[in-house]
Amino acid sequence: MLSLLILLLNLTNHAFGQNPAIKAILTNKGLQYGSHIGADWMQEKIGSVIIPDVRGGVDIGIGTVHYVLDGISVSGCDVPEPSVEFYEGVGLKAVISGLSISMSGNWHTRFGIITDGGSFDLAVFNVDVTSVVQIGSDPSGHISISSKNCDAKVGEASINFHGGASLIFQPFVSLFHHRIKAIIEERICPLVEEHVTDLERHLAEMQVSFKVNSALVLDVPLTNSPLVDSISLGLDLKGEFYSVQSHTDPPFKAEPFHLAEDKGHMLSLGLSEFTVNSASYAYFSAGLLQAQINDSMIPKTSPFRLNTTSFGPLIPQLPKLFPNMLMELQVYARDLPMFSFQADKLTMEFPGAVKAFAIQPNASRTPLFKLNVDSIFSGTIRISEEKLKGLVELSNFTLTLASSEVGTFQTAALEKFMKLGMKISVLAKLNAKLEEGIVLPTMHHIHLVNPALKIQQGFVSIASDLDVKSGEGESLSEGIYHYRLVRYGKVYKATVNM
Repeated sequence: MLSLLILLLNLTNHAFGQNPAIKAILTNKGLQYGSHIGADWMQEKIGSVIIPDVRGGVDIGIGTVHYVLDGISVSGCDVPEPSVEFYEGVGLKAVISGLSISMSGNWHTRFGIITDGGSFDLAVFNVDVTSVVQIGSDPSGHISISSKNCDAKVGEASINFHGGASLIFQPFVSLFHHRIKAIIEERICPLVEEHVTDLERHLAEMQVSFKVNSALVLDVPLTNSPLVDSISLGLDLKGEFYSVQSHTDPPFKAEPFHLAEDKGHMLSLGLSEFTVNSASYAYFSAGLLQAQINDSMIPKTSPFRLNTTSFGPLIPQLPKLFPNMLMELQVYARDLPMFSFQADKLTMEFPGAVKAFAIQPNASRTPLFKLNVDSIFSGTIRISEEKLKGLVELSNFTLTLASSEVGTFQTAALEKFMKLGMKISVLAKLNAKLEEGIVLPTMHHIHLVNPALKIQQGFVSIASDLDVKSGEGESLSEGIYHYRLVRYGKVYKATVNM
């Protein structure tokens, strides 16, 4: 039942005092889906439980029969779907009613000098378990999960012995049924608490920084303690990118934003423009927003070549000063590119520059001129087929001469030419890629279902349902099943009421 919580919690830490740049809200609908998946998880876990030996003695009136039940294993289980709800200010409350388990093993008895043994089958019916899990934080700032309360009750049981003198021993079974029931009840909650502790240990060991690629690291610590109310669980994450070269904060702060809960979806996510701009700053500060362009990169079918002759109609003096020479362009961001999110639209301002060089016969470069190129791009994005798709347009393009080693020249014709090249080459390829879509990453085989993306003032929100798939791509939500308690072709029935 904690499957979706692992997605939201296993990569978090605390960074108090900062506005979050990423927000996540797990709704009650998402919690119920998690409990549905959790039933399958519990069924698998119960089937692999190692059950310790049971030892004791029974007074049968003429003496004490000492017994040992060993080699106990789970042969079947029926796990009803848990009832799970948010426990305001605490965490989660889960109730399982009517759990049934069948077990088999070996029995050994000793009465004085008489020993005996054989096999047994045990079925436990109508087991009720109530567990409250507290979600908080530990002193080091990691997310913490602990068992706050647990209660277990066993309703009915049936035990049958086989082999040895079991026909003689079976009539005395009712004398220690209560003992068996108490032992089972005593061991259910420690098992629950053990799994909660294992998850807590796993969360405490998780890192809060991820290397996205060779240039970027993403930090996603919590900025506040998890907020649990009666209908949802909310997480506030830092969501800041850094350069792998230096852990330097950008010269701007994350602004507060409000992510509304969408009760019709399992999960709501909010991503502020701070996160995107922190990635831009990391690239810019590391000097990675630049490129070298030479003639070999121009399509061979293009009539315009990157040489002084082709630039002649645009800069008349250039081919006269540097006749028939290849050129090279250094394109770079001269200042930090910034993204902004507005209602149904995103905008990026890119203050760029272009330095032009002539390539001498000895391969040395001679500076020619520098242009300031200020561009504003606008666009829309959407999610379709688990891919991010969109459309980008050039809203404004301004070119000015910053410096020149070849004398002054008019930039109007060059601006028109570069603007046209930007539209038919760069934007055309970018939009083709965006129409094809960028595959969204998945975590723990969790996929978004019917996601609704909306660009709002200062942030992007995504409301979505979820589907957890196995490694083979099968939807686990369609694979929930129940065991019948069958042994040797017979269905167990409760024969002893405890």
